Amino acid sequence: MKCCSQCAGLERMFDESVAREELELYRNEGPAKETQMLLDAILERGVHGLTLLDIGGGVGAIQHELLKAGVEHGVGVDASTAYLNAARLEAERRGHAERMEYHHGDFVALAPQIEAADIVTLDRVICCYPDVEALVSRSSERARHFYGVVFPRDNAVYRFGQHVMNLYFRITRNPYRLFVHPTQVVEAILFGQGFHRIFRQITWLWQVMLYER
Repeated sequence: MKCCSQCAGLERMFDESVAREELELYRNEGPAKETQMLLDAILERGVHGLTLLDIGGGVGAIQHELLKAGVEHGVGVDASTAYLNAARLEAERRGHAERMEYHHGDFVALAPQIEAADIVTLDRVICCYPDVEALVSRSSERARHFYGVVFPRDNAVYRFGQHVMNLYFRITRNPYRLFVHPTQVVEAILFGQGFHRIFRQITWLWQVMLYER
């Protein structure tokens, strides 16, 4: 599967209506449970004056929370135009738009243009990308200190859901696909780049990880 096909599927999956609903939910209830777990783990280490690269950040929950906590500057990269627009809108509403910059497209393709940051986050992004080695390698290369991810547990429940959802996407001619990439593959790349895991929290479907270089 070509990444351009998956990006087209992402635009279709995460359109204006989805972005609008998620932004309203974030404003009313705050970050999702697993997102908050990752945020808490990062905030415990201190973020004042650091920089952030948030890949596939959706409406920007991680960006907004870390900027509020003292992150100096952030970069958001997303394949969904609607998500980027929602993140910009919320950054403007919160008064920190001048401390954010945004890039639209496939991060792996854009990576050469993206500068390194102290913190790199991918919240529910690994499961949306076909080439896990390229995504994790290129994103972790840009993490100076911390690398945080939320991605599915490699279990029977999620794999069954993956097959059902991908069948639905094929029937509806949506090029978007879900992926369940093995944890050991992700960690082999990170450990090979000098990271070690400093936080892990498991929920029914998700695992929340923070690594430090």
